[in-house]
Amino acid sequence: MQDNKGRMNGKYIVIVGCGRLGSYLADTLSRWGASVVIVDLHEESFKLLSPHFGGFRLTGDAVESAVMRQAKLDRADVLVAATHDDNVNLMVAQTARKIFKLPLVLARVYDPRNDDIYRELGIETICPITVAADLFLQAVTEGLLPGEER
Repeated sequence: MQDNKGRMNGKYIVIVGCGRLGSYLADTLSRWGASVVIVDLHEESFKLLSPHFGGFRLTGDAVESAVMRQAKLDRADVLVAATHDDNVNLMVAQTARKIFKLPLVLARVYDPRNDDIYRELGIETICPITVAADLFLQAVTEGLLPGEER
């Protein structure tokens, strides 16, 4: 992965969900110079963050507008909804888009059937199932693994 250190200076990013994906994004974006707030329901989830994480941790339910106000979502450049629950990701993303008027809202969606619903609501999605499936299909049909050249 390309090192974007310095390119994120001045960016304020709120990440909801401190699982494997959320903690990885928070650590990386913080290392790249972004101001990061990560929100999770469970305090113990923050143990997944690197000891060098330079952002802020907020324990609370991101579905509640008060928690998102505490995260200063109204000042954010980006929101990433990265919980394990498509419904929570959708509600958080809609709140960020409609109430807080964020310019960029990204959500992880597990069920590919939900992808179109999110996009109709103006929410950019990343579905790990379709991303992985596309890479497998490319490897099967072209005989190439990601990063390989012919």
